[in-house]
Amino acid sequence: MSQFFQFEADFVASLRCIPMQVRYKLDTVGIKLKLNHWHSFSIEERKNLVERPCNTAEEIKNYREHLRSLVFNHFQTYPPDLPIESAPLWMQINSIPQSVSDHAQELHLAIALSQWQTLSSLQRFALIKLSTSNHENNNFLPALEEFNLR
Repeated sequence: MSQFFQFEADFVASLRCIPMQVRYKLDTVGIKLKLNHWHSFSIEERKNLVERPCNTAEEIKNYREHLRSLVFNHFQTYPPDLPIESAPLWMQINSIPQSVSDHAQELHLAIALSQWQTLSSLQRFALIKLSTSNHENNNFLPALEEFNLR
C-alpha cells in the first residue's frame, strides 16, 4: 500500500519527483536512482515502483532486480549501488539523529524522544532525508507539522 505525505502533494499526481516511499525503497535495496532515470520512466513504470512491495527479503531482491533492469532498459547501463546500512538511522528509535535535532533547533523547535519513537520508520526516514538534503529543507517544517511534531 502506497503512502504519500502531504508535503509531497504538489508532485504526487504527476510523480515528477521521487516520492519518499520510493526513496525509502531505494535505500533498502541499495540503489542510487538519479532524477533523470526517474524522468525517463513512464508514469506506469513510476507507479509500479511506488506500489511494488519491498519489505521481505524476497521482495527486496525482486525490487532491486526489477529496478536495475528498468534502468538498464532505458540507459543501457545499471544504476550505481548504494551501501545498505545494517542499522539505518530511521530504524533506531532510542536516539534522534543529530541532523534532525539540529534542523529542528534551527527552527526553534525540539523533538522529544517519545515523539520520535511514535513515528513510523517511513516518517523517521523522511525527516532524516529532509534534514540532510539541501534542496528539500523547505519541506522539513511541513513534515514536522504533518507528523504532529510542532
